[in-house]
Amino acid sequence: MPRRFLLWIATLSLIVVLAFSQVAQGQMGRSPGMMRHPGMRHGRDAQTIHQLFTYHDQIYRTVEEIPGGIRAVTESDNPEVAALIQSHVSQMYDRIAARQSIPMMGMSSTLSTMAQSENQYERQLRLTSKGIEVIETSDHPEMVAVIREHAQEVTQFAEQGMPAMMNGRMR
Repeated sequence: MPRRFLLWIATLSLIVVLAFSQVAQGQMGRSPGMMRHPGMRHGRDAQTIHQLFTYHDQIYRTVEEIPGGIRAVTESDNPEVAALIQSHVSQMYDRIAARQSIPMMGMSSTLSTMAQSENQYERQLRLTSKGIEVIETSDHPEMVAVIREHAQEVTQFAEQGMPAMMNGRMR
């Protein structure tokens, strides 16, 4: 009897893990041709973030302070990781512009301010062959400080990976 019970528990656990994976990817209960609701992107966006943390050691990043903000270049020699970087930054900027929630906002001490103050700073993206260049500037000194602090957080995420995320708020 105990062996049968353990087999039943193992099977049930596998079903739960597979179902959770499908939900996290936004696929459960969706026909192949069915369009996703914009809010359902949240799981896919969080998945992209986790992948970036996993491959953080393949990401390199430079941040330059410029008048009123920063210029950051984030790239990878791995084409798949470069595509993840491009996708992630574009997704987050789209979410900010649409005033949608941002996955895992609690891991950053600056992200909520940036999302709530989207009209106080300019964002420019330029895709590079290996990633993305971001220029963020503001005329508001408080916002410039937030932009620069966020750039430091993202650099820590790229350098440390998951441990930086597990630390929660960086400051």
